[in-house]
Amino acid sequence: MKIGIIYKSVHHGNTKRIAEVIAGSLEADLLDLDDVSRDIIKEYDLIGFGSGIYYSKPHKELMKFIEELDNVEGKKAFVFTTSGRGKTEFNTWLKEELSNKGFEIIGEFACKAFDTMGPFKLIGGLNKGKPDEEDFKNAESFANSLKEKIL
Repeated sequence: MKIGIIYKSVHHGNTKRIAEVIAGSLEADLLDLDDVSRDIIKEYDLIGFGSGIYYSKPHKELMKFIEELDNVEGKKAFVFTTSGRGKTEFNTWLKEELSNKGFEIIGEFACKAFDTMGPFKLIGGLNKGKPDEEDFKNAESFANSLKEKIL
């Protein structure tokens, strides 16, 4: 099974670091959203989509990318996000939109991350040092749980 992870990581590299851990565990290709076209989806059986969260939504470029995807058949996906709150509720848009495109969603992950968006910048940010080793272990455990679903 060929696995790819498409991610958008902007401010602090939080999402990229989580994507690297997941990709390492799954032996997946790591694909920065800035470097891919929508046709790349055809090359993979399982695709991860990851983003930092900006005002309760994934990055607008990832949202646009997904909205412009053609419908698919027989493709599996998982989603992951990093944010100041680290809540899986922020994954809802990704899961719903990908499901609407025909993807079977087989998992989701979220963790807290260093956040300097909006007013948090004035106080030096939230969650300094996040993601941390515990978050990386949790991301690896998440990736391992995906292996069980695809084998």
